[in-house]
This record gives sequence, structure tokens and C-alpha cells, in this order.
Amino acid sequence: MPSRTERAVRVAVLADSDTRWKWGVLTARRISPEKSRETSAGTSAETSPESAAVTGFVLRGRATPTTRQLAETGVSDTAPREGTGAEFLREVRDAGARGEGYDVIVLALVGGTVRAVLQGLAELGLERRPVIVTGYVGVVYEKLADGLLLRHGADVVLANSRHDAERFRAVYEGVGADPHAVVEAALPFLGGAPHKPEPGRDTLVFAAQPSVPVTKAERVYVLRRLVEHARLHPGREVLLKLRSKPGEHTTHLEEFPYQRLVRDLPDGQVPANFRLVYGHMGEVLDRTDLLVTVSSTAALEALHRRIPTAVLTDLGVREVLGNHHFIGSGLLTSFDALDKGAAPEPDEEWLGRQGVGVGGSYERAFDAARARVAELLAGPALPPIAPYYTEATAGGYLPGILARHRLDVTAPEPRESGVRRIVREAARGAYRHGVQRVAPVIRRLGEL
Repeated sequence: MPSRTERAVRVAVLADSDTRWKWGVLTARRISPEKSRETSAGTSAETSPESAAVTGFVLRGRATPTTRQLAETGVSDTAPREGTGAEFLREVRDAGARGEGYDVIVLALVGGTVRAVLQGLAELGLERRPVIVTGYVGVVYEKLADGLLLRHGADVVLANSRHDAERFRAVYEGVGADPHAVVEAALPFLGGAPHKPEPGRDTLVFAAQPSVPVTKAERVYVLRRLVEHARLHPGREVLLKLRSKPGEHTTHLEEFPYQRLVRDLPDGQVPANFRLVYGHMGEVLDRTDLLVTVSSTAALEALHRRIPTAVLTDLGVREVLGNHHFIGSGLLTSFDALDKGAAPEPDEEWLGRQGVGVGGSYERAFDAARARVAELLAGPALPPIAPYYTEATAGGYLPGILARHRLDVTAPEPRESGVRRIVREAARGAYRHGVQRVAPVIRRLGEL
């Protein structure tokens, strides 16, 4: 049987939302060890990333992405398998028993789920366990310490910039945890052609976020200012870029979807140059001349392409909004300034620390992570998983996290008939409807 260094590296990506699926697949491709190709002269040529075989899984739950959402990410023609955490662990166990074990597992999950899956993988008792990689899908502006400590125990914890790498190591060192798993990289979905203005085109895109801002009043404010801006600038196309359609979920719940708020505008009309749009963010950025957001990671995508970018201050510069991350960037701007034609200029030093828009350095951003994974694959069997959060260090916290996930791979796997599957899908649809539509109404009634 060929060794892990002699065959295509087998990679499993486990995600819990559309955005994390995108991050996980692209990360897997960028960090997988590359195999040398031989030239006709017999000498080693450039390496190829095609040596990785990526298998995708998405967790069944509140934020399970729809087929449309998965397709819109544009990262894979093959749909991932949907299942529970326990089913994923069984697949890892059984693949190893078949001699087809995974070499690398990318956990594109929230922190608590990462910790639970780490526990499950440790309990499988695999003869040679996979290299475990995890990280963050975007800007880390909240729960820095808790999120990092829940991820501790993975072999590689990716940081999306030098700024993040320094913060991550400081947290681990500060609590006495091993910081060596932290590896500096970048957001894996940056790319696209540099911004090139086109005569006659003037497009402002607002990148919406499901949970920022959170209150209805703040979201209505943003919407009304966008509509007003469109009226003030009839020659400019104003696009409100939405992440999901009604009934779909993303990483965070969206209690007040902009689609509904547009319908509820008092005057009932919006100017012809204002539209709601969906689709792949990269394709929308292809026609963007000014990207506006509160704190979306789309700002970093735009900056990487040198698209003028503005981060709003109208709702304050607050940790809960995440726009405090952009302090020092030169991008903090108000709607009043935008209405008057402002076009912020980013601070180059800030950009460098965030790993965006800096010459050709992005092409080498994943070299260290790829080398670390290759080193771990080529070395001896990996030691047991050793997270920071254990019964000894977090006895009043960890049991609750593990209990919420119930990753028991020893429980008998239920056989599912066609009728049962249809019933399960209907129940899941009803659950999503209850979470997005019914629960917010009940909460609002309770506030009366």
C-alpha cells in the first residue's frame, strides 16, 4: 500500500454553514502538500495542488446550507454529504478500517463544535490519526479567547493575517497553552482581477451581514440611507448584496431580513437605481466601484482587489458591530460623507498587517501552512490530541459543550427508509421556519 507521501493526500472538510464550507474547501486546496511533476527531461518541475482528494461534509442543523447556497459559493461541483457529527466520525473510523483513511481533516466549524469533534476524534483511537486543521472564516472581532481555546488541540490553527497570528499566540501563551499550532496564512478566497474603472459605470455595493447590525431600527436606518443615497445619485447603481434568500440560513440568524424591510418601507417605493442582488461575492465585486459595509469580510476581499471600500461609523464604532477591527485602516466613513462623494484611502501599513492588497505576497501566504502539514504527514504517528479545555481545566464548562453535540459513534446507526427521509426533511424545514419566522414574532410579543 502506498504511503501518505506517495499517493494523493486524502482530505475531509467538515463545515456547518455555506461560508465555512467555502472557507474549508479553499483552505484544504491551498494547504495540501503538493506533489512534484517530472518534466520530459526527468527533472522536478513546479508543484501541483491537484494531489489532494477533497471530500466534503456539512453538519445537519440550524444553519445547514441549501443546494443553492452551496452552489453559489462556487468552490466545488460535487455537493458535500450532509449528516450529523456522529455520522462524520463513523465515516472517519470506517474509512480508516477500509485502508482509505483521511490524511487531513479541515474543521470549518464554530469553536464549540470544533472542541466536540476533537473529543470525538480522540476517542476513535485511530492507529494513525489525521492532521487536524481549523481556523476562522473571516474577521475575528468577538469571543477571541473562548473561540481560540475551544479550537486548541488541533494540529494547525490558521491565522488569516500577521495581526491575527500575533493575537492568537498571545492568547495561548497567556493561559499556558502550547502556541505552536498557530500558523500565519490568509483568507483563502481572496483573488480576482484588480479594480479597473469603466467609463459610464458607477456601482456602489453594500455587503449585508445576517447579524450586524442586529436591531430592526439599525437595519432600517442602513436601508433608508442606502435608498436615500440612490435618490441623491441617480446616475449611480446602488446594490444591496444579500447573503441568503428568505427561509435560508447562514452562519448567523437573521431576524430582520432586508427583503422584508424593503417591502415595509413607508413610501413603498425605491428608486430604479436601487436593487437587491444575490450571487457569488467575487462576481459582484467584478462590477463594484465602491464597497460599503459595517464590518463584512467582503471589505477585505474588496481591498485585496484595490476596490474603494468604506466601513460605516453611523451606528458607532463598537465591538458588537465588529467595525472596531478597522480602526487605523483609514476606511471608517459615514453615510453623510459618502453622500458628498467621499472615497476613503486605505492605510498601507494596516493592509499589510491584515494580509491583503500587498503586491504578490498573497501567492506565498499559504507556504508555511502547507509546509507544516507536509511535515506532520511525513513524520511519525501524531501524538494524542491534547486540548486546553479538559475536565481538569474547564470542568464547569466543557461537559455542557460536549453534551450539546452528543457525538456518540458507538450508538447503533439508524437505518433510514425513503419515507423517514422525507419526514426528516419536512421536519427540518418546519424547524427552520420556526427559528426564522415564528420565534422572532414570539420574542417581539414578549417585549410588548
